[in-house]
Amino acid sequence: MNGLWLDDIESLEEISQDADTRRLFLRMAELARRGSLQPFLRELDADDELDHATKRTLAELAEDETLLHAVEDYVHRTTALH
Repeated sequence: MNGLWLDDIESLEEISQDADTRRLFLRMAELARRGSLQPFLRELDADDELDHATKRTLAELAEDETLLHAVEDYVHRTTALH
C-alpha cells in the first residue's frame, strides 16, 4: 500500500513541477467542476498538431475527475506551503 501511495505523490509532484502540465491539469479540473469538459475534448480532438496517442491520453486524463481534483488539491496545498 505504501508503495502505491508514494507513486501517487511522485506523480502529483511531477505534474505540479512542470508549469505547462500544471496549467493544463488545473484547467481541466476547472472545466470538469463546471461541467464543461466536452468543448475542451472536441477542441483537443480537432487539434492537428497533436498526435493520436497524445490526444487519447489527454482525453482519458480529462475524464478522470478524481485525478483532476487530486492534482488541483495537491497544487493548491503545496503552493500554500511556499
